[in-house]
Amino acid sequence: MNLHITGHHLEVTPAIRDYVTSKLERVTRHFDSVIDVNVILTVEKLKQKAEVTVRVPGKDIHVDAEDNDLYAAVDSLIDKLDRQVQKYKQKAQDHHHDTIKNHVSE
Repeated sequence: MNLHITGHHLEVTPAIRDYVTSKLERVTRHFDSVIDVNVILTVEKLKQKAEVTVRVPGKDIHVDAEDNDLYAAVDSLIDKLDRQVQKYKQKAQDHHHDTIKNHVSE
């Protein structure tokens, strides 16, 4: 998994980098085949914004969150991302097709 953390109008400190990395482990625990993760942290006046794009086989999952506190924005972002990844994983597992002999003819 490639992880890219960038900051717009803010410096990404080692503390922020460690916090985001530890939170993203929760997502990778649910889903092993994550190809690439891009995190963008932005400061716009009084709003802190966090965005993430997760590339998984066959799809890119994009989530963003805003808050007054950057750490709260990251927490909200990870919660949303976790739900999206679980939804994607569930859809991927549900796409098995029954064979014709398993269908009951009426």
